Amino acid sequence: MDPVGQDINLNSPNKGLGPAGGVDSLTGVSMEGGAMGVAAVNTLPPGLTEEEAEELYSELTKVEEEINTLRQVLLAKEKHSADLKRKLGLSPLNELKQNITKGWQDVQTSNAYVRTTEKLGEWNEKVTGSELYKKTSETLSVAGQKTTAALSTMGTALSRKLGDMRNSPTFKSFEDKVGNIKLG
Repeated sequence: MDPVGQDINLNSPNKGLGPAGGVDSLTGVSMEGGAMGVAAVNTLPPGLTEEEAEELYSELTKVEEEINTLRQVLLAKEKHSADLKRKLGLSPLNELKQNITKGWQDVQTSNAYVRTTEKLGEWNEKVTGSELYKKTSETLSVAGQKTTAALSTMGTALSRKLGDMRNSPTFKSFEDKVGNIKLG
């Protein structure tokens, strides 16, 4: 059945009907043949009379027509919705941003999130208020200060040693030889 030639008015007595003499695309039955349409089908299922089959085909045709009509109406409404969104400046990206923002707000106001945040706050207070945490924190602080002082002392000593070495006669002799190689 050609959906382009269909009447999409839901109140029309001809809704979904294409040009006269058409053949249903799913069943292969003529839409105007009545009993002749059923006769066009080779065999009937067992226990089904020709009249019952004709009624079922008729009902099937009407349901398929309604489905096609609804598809066309839905397509028209989707196009109209897209036009309205375009006129309002709503792009898919903006909609996604709004959905994510709303979703995050919903999460933050949810009971589970609020209870979890409260519980984590309680645990944080218990941990940071415990003696073990305080002792560990103090120990790490002292260790950090001592490490900083040791590295500073080592850097000063190394710098002094390099200065002494540079002023030594051996280094001066080596420096002179390297200088002669560059010039030569």
